[in-house]
Amino acid sequence: VQLTESGGGLVHAGESLRLSCGVSGSPFTPIVAGWYRQPPGSQRELVATINRGGTEKYIDSVKGRFTISRDNAKNTVYLQMNSLKPEDTADYYCTTGSFIGSQYHPNSGWGQGTQVTVSS
Repeated sequence: VQLTESGGGLVHAGESLRLSCGVSGSPFTPIVAGWYRQPPGSQRELVATINRGGTEKYIDSVKGRFTISRDNAKNTVYLQMNSLKPEDTADYYCTTGSFIGSQYHPNSGWGQGTQVTVSS
C-alpha cells in the first residue's frame, strides 16, 4: 500500500485546512483508515479513525473541529480541520489498517506526511 498525503500548510489560528491521502495498492474497500500526527519533539499520536461501517472516532482535543472522511471511488481519505489551534501544529500522516474490537491497528506503513503549522 502506498500513501500520499497532501494539503498541509501554514495557517493562522481559527482557519481551516483539508488534508488528503491518496491510497494505492490496497485491496480493501471500504477503506479503513486513521490519521496520525507528530508535533515537534513529541511522539506520534492517533487523531482520527474511520471503520468499515463509516463510524468515526477522534481524540478529545479535536472533537467537533476535525472530520475524517473517505471517497472509496477515488481511493482517498480526508481530514477536514476547522478552527485550527497552534497546538495542532504537527506533521500529519495517514494510514490504512483494521480494527480488532475497538482498537485500530495500522498495517500500511507510513507516507511522507504533510506539515501543518498554525500560528497564533
